[in-house]
Amino acid sequence: MADGYVGARTPRREDARLLTGRARYIANVRLPGMVYAIVVRSPIAHGRLVSCGAKEAWTVDGVLDVITPGDAAAIRLPCVTMSPGQPITSYPALDEAIRYVGQPLAVVVARTPEAARDAADLIDLDYEPLPPVIGIERALAGDAPLLYPDWGGNVLTDFTLGDQDCEAAIAGAAHVVEMTCAFGRATPYPLEPRGIVADYADGELTVRTSTQAPHHVREQAADALGLTHDRVRVVTGDAGGGFGGKEHLYPDEALICLAAMRLGRPVSWTESPTDRLASTLPSRAAVHRARLAFDADGRFVALHADVVGDLGGHPSNVGISPFAVTATMLPGPYRFDRAGVRLRAVVTTTTPTGSYRGFGQPEATWTRERLIDEAARRLGADPVELRLRNMLGPGELPCTSRLGQSYDSGDYPLALRTLRDLVAPPARDDGRRRGVGYSCHVEATGLGSSMGMKAMGMLAGGFETAIVRMEQDASVIVSAGVSGVGQGIETALSQIAADRVGVPIDRVRVVLGDTSATPYSSIGSIASRSLTVGGGALALAGDRLREKIVALAAHRLEAAPADLEIVDSAVRVKGDPQVSLTLREIATSAWRGWDLPEGATPGLEERVSYDPADMTYAYGAHAAAVAVDPETGAVEVEGYWAVNDSGVLVNPAIVEGQVRGGIAQGIGMALTEEIVYTEEGQPVSEYLLPTTREVPDIRVAMLEVPSPRTPGGMKGAGESGTIGPPAAIGNAIAAALPEIAGRVTQTPLTPAVLWALLCQASRP
Repeated sequence: MADGYVGARTPRREDARLLTGRARYIANVRLPGMVYAIVVRSPIAHGRLVSCGAKEAWTVDGVLDVITPGDAAAIRLPCVTMSPGQPITSYPALDEAIRYVGQPLAVVVARTPEAARDAADLIDLDYEPLPPVIGIERALAGDAPLLYPDWGGNVLTDFTLGDQDCEAAIAGAAHVVEMTCAFGRATPYPLEPRGIVADYADGELTVRTSTQAPHHVREQAADALGLTHDRVRVVTGDAGGGFGGKEHLYPDEALICLAAMRLGRPVSWTESPTDRLASTLPSRAAVHRARLAFDADGRFVALHADVVGDLGGHPSNVGISPFAVTATMLPGPYRFDRAGVRLRAVVTTTTPTGSYRGFGQPEATWTRERLIDEAARRLGADPVELRLRNMLGPGELPCTSRLGQSYDSGDYPLALRTLRDLVAPPARDDGRRRGVGYSCHVEATGLGSSMGMKAMGMLAGGFETAIVRMEQDASVIVSAGVSGVGQGIETALSQIAADRVGVPIDRVRVVLGDTSATPYSSIGSIASRSLTVGGGALALAGDRLREKIVALAAHRLEAAPADLEIVDSAVRVKGDPQVSLTLREIATSAWRGWDLPEGATPGLEERVSYDPADMTYAYGAHAAAVAVDPETGAVEVEGYWAVNDSGVLVNPAIVEGQVRGGIAQGIGMALTEEIVYTEEGQPVSEYLLPTTREVPDIRVAMLEVPSPRTPGGMKGAGESGTIGPPAAIGNAIAAALPEIAGRVTQTPLTPAVLWALLCQASRP
């Protein structure tokens, strides 16, 4: 047990309501007069909407409103992250130009969900189809149909990062490994789908929604609908997962708000299972042509990648930023003389791509770590030793990578050596081929600073604010702008507050997820920043409140503040516990304005905004043991091990759970998860999530190297587990199947993919 609450495996306080059916999900919201909406979506991938007839829909009993493109012409949503030369800065909620299957074309509102569904089926869509553009290769082709004819092509942006002389370094190297890596579209799949209940009354819009970023949604809704920000309130309850897919306001959600304003009554909408794959933004879709150059001794000389990302029908809220993160995190924990990236992003007639747990970092890790394993294979070297030979040591940190990332602290070699000692693959002989694969990564966490985000083209701030108040009875209320999405932030903030202020944890209450009751948070709980930045703000606010409490007690006890301590809900003189005041006595006097030192203000409340100087950098090393059936290409992950450093662990149990959950998602990316499109642009409805059959027992070991940048020393943890698994599993498969090792270059590695590669390898 740690000294204090920080570092202890405190049970999650959220679980009391989550496990007893008292969770606050959007589907549980019931308001007087509430009605229901259905979103009508495009059945084609590319074309122009000629007309959207609603006459027949109005014949259904109970229909209250039908919104078509002409009714929402002014409603647009912003591209919050901009790329160099980006020609689109916003996109319409409803558009007559159709660019993907599932694009919203109309909204029907009725008294019952059934009536709304029936009416939606009667909307008469007349459209002129155009040829679809599916996949990056087709988008780049000279004869490809153009989604935006005035661009003259399908490329949104094209620029370079890092060292400009990579080609010369590669040309002069003794060895070069080249791979073209392709990543299938994977999608966030939270247990609670997207949902919203919008209510407009007395000129104010209240939006209850499952979101990771309530203030972000508030300002987007206000700006899109022509309301002042003070007239919009966003409330989120126990969001049942987000994983990046709920970090902004979607077009269909903006239309529900419009419907509520038009009707003057609450309107409810929940994403249907059939819509999920076509409407919630996926991610990962990219192709990397990458090269690793190294000398005769295996020393890394240069790393270069040509990264092309698939944006879908238009740049989303986050635009190219997942692909940009891929580019900037490409070097990982290794030394390179040179590193560079060419980054392009193209539009295709598919669902726009956005955020997903890991945010471009699993892709960077896959490409780099597959290149390293292939280099080891060609050299006849041990892949772990090759990594250790080229890995940055703790004495080299802090340092700035060749692509501009300012790593803070850690011991990367220790993580890999610790992992190697943990790995114990099962010994079986059942005709399957077996291999063990490793991967290592550095992870950018705790997005900030605000000016750094501005420099990156993000129209948002990176600071967080925490308010901590002690009431007259010495209970403590914490209010923060980050929100809970199942990650245990309510518990972790309670632990920090209890330690910093000096009260029992059961005397702390945390308020989150209501823009009318919490301080402003520009981007909320994304990018592994809830605890790193929000917790950093709380640590500073808690320290200030404690200082004021001690100062008030020192004045009344006629003692020096340095001679006092808070023990057992009282402030007492060190070495003389009889000379003391209870926290309740101090708080009561403070709120009454009694017996205050000169210059002190009444009350016990502190508000601190913390804008980090830079991001923090977690890191990890992963290993997977696989068995591959060469007759079918089926892969079983038989063992999995991970070593992770997220700085100071406020709650080790929560962090380990986050890592294990992330690994499960990474296994899905590696082996099963992909949104596949037909040549006509229709998404295939089958999407295979990993189950308990695909996820083995996972052994997790934690290192704890504090970050010098964060009050409290925390680094992010929420995405760590997702980044390493695809590469570790890919390397394990390559080790098991050496005859195709150089062609293990794509995700997911389904049985069909591996069987085809094995068949090709067996041909003369």
